[in-house]
Amino acid sequence: MMDENKQINNTSQQLGEPTEVKQVMMSDSPTQINFNESGSEVTEQVAAPNNVGDTTLTPENGIAASEKTEAETAALTELTQQIESLKAQLEERNTQYMRIAADFENYRKRTSKEKEELDAQVKRNTILELLPIVDNFERARSHLKPQSEGEMTIHKSYQGVYKQLVDSLKRLGVAPMRPEGQEFDPNLHEAVMREPTDEHPEGTVLEELVRGYYLGDRVLRHAMVKVAAPKEDTPPASEDRASPADS
Repeated sequence: MMDENKQINNTSQQLGEPTEVKQVMMSDSPTQINFNESGSEVTEQVAAPNNVGDTTLTPENGIAASEKTEAETAALTELTQQIESLKAQLEERNTQYMRIAADFENYRKRTSKEKEELDAQVKRNTILELLPIVDNFERARSHLKPQSEGEMTIHKSYQGVYKQLVDSLKRLGVAPMRPEGQEFDPNLHEAVMREPTDEHPEGTVLEELVRGYYLGDRVLRHAMVKVAAPKEDTPPASEDRASPADS
């Protein structure tokens, strides 16, 4: 660096340049040197410093920064409130959805159960209308005694219809009761006769007068039965009966 300065000084002395020019050339500040055509005049232009990016803190700048911070805080607070409000709305909608889903599931189960009960009631009423026909077939079978071949043919024909009807009832879940010899149960039987006897315990079903039926595991029709009762002893003759001679 020293060698370059010396070289510049020598060159300046040879050319006869003023000392101020040499000092300007040797200084660190930026300069612009203009040489005219004759090379005798030199114009020095020193660039003025540029105040770009001035970060000097003033009261106005502090107030502006404070207002900006407050605005950002207010905006953040508002956004937080909006988020909390949306969360509350979402939770409320979710609760409403769960309640509606539960109500719909209960409604579906209730309507399904009501439909099943209605179907069972319709089936029950229909079968109850058919049971007297079955009773008449059974009475005819027990009372009629065909003698001729023609009577036997007729007997077999209506018994075939009876069998077909009974098979249809079985497919629907109808099953007959067999109460003979069982203990009387008011939930299954209806006592219409009592017969004194010492051959069976009291309350034993002796005979089924009208057949009872089940529909699945429920009673379709109670059986009308005859129930055993204790045998009554013959009352002793009165010893105080007055004789004809005493009258």
